[in-house]
Amino acid sequence: MSAQLPEIRRYGTAAVAAAAAAIRAGGIVAVPTETVYGLAADARDSAAVTRIYAAKGRPSFNPLIVHVLDLAAAEALAVFDDDARALAARFWPGPLTLVLPLRDGAGVASLVTAGLDTIALRVPAHRAMRALLAASGAPLAAPSANASNAISPTRAEHVAASLGASVPLILDDGATGAGVESTIVAGRTILRPGPVTAEMLRAVLPVAPGTTAHVSAPGQLASHYAPRKPLRLAAVAAEADEWLIGYGAVAGDDTLSAAGDPVEAAARLFDALHRADASARARIAVAPVPEAGVGVAINDRLRRAAQR
Repeated sequence: MSAQLPEIRRYGTAAVAAAAAAIRAGGIVAVPTETVYGLAADARDSAAVTRIYAAKGRPSFNPLIVHVLDLAAAEALAVFDDDARALAARFWPGPLTLVLPLRDGAGVASLVTAGLDTIALRVPAHRAMRALLAASGAPLAAPSANASNAISPTRAEHVAASLGASVPLILDDGATGAGVESTIVAGRTILRPGPVTAEMLRAVLPVAPGTTAHVSAPGQLASHYAPRKPLRLAAVAAEADEWLIGYGAVAGDDTLSAAGDPVEAAARLFDALHRADASARARIAVAPVPEAGVGVAINDRLRRAAQR
């Protein structure tokens, strides 16, 4: 194995055991979730969490999502009200993160919450992350496994290309399913759109999109998820030096979904951006995606990716 490359191990009992041993020893491990690949460490271990920030080059004012196995484990770390329990009952395990008051004595490292009095929690559905949670016995802080502000990883090779030897072990379980990061809700406010759409949430609670003047949850930085190349949005045709990512009737060098399916588009979004960034063209263009359903999350990521 090259000194510049991490070890990539296919998901299985032995690979999970090795990853859990690394977590218990205070290390970091890349692992797939149903959204994107995460860079995991024991959320109670300050030194381990520091390794996440160092590997990503992540600002310390940007908090991390903590993954746990079930509602009981989440309630050990945060104070739930009836609204939060209703959302957890409907959408956990799954791609929903809840920002809740940090419970006294929770024992998580202060870097995880960026010194805030709230914590971002998720119960994931993906078999690899759930297996690692069970085997390690730890709540796992796990932001996306890529350099800070770069394109999020939906495959093991994306992680290796972005982080290199700074992550010693990657659990490889193929491409992720949802393809964009989890929806984040605080109270009845959607802080970040994601696979759990506003329409889905409103079937449970009267939630509304919102913004804050400061970073109160992961994924709120204005510039985020960015390729190295300039990115033009709402393009219906490519200019001479552009790699066009199509959608629906807009064909391109690549497409998010030829059928105009936003769920397929979300799953392919970051993979398509990685391919565009690796192309010989100087710039990237992306076709319009309707601002409805999970299209809201796609456009949120694209707008932030275009901020330079």
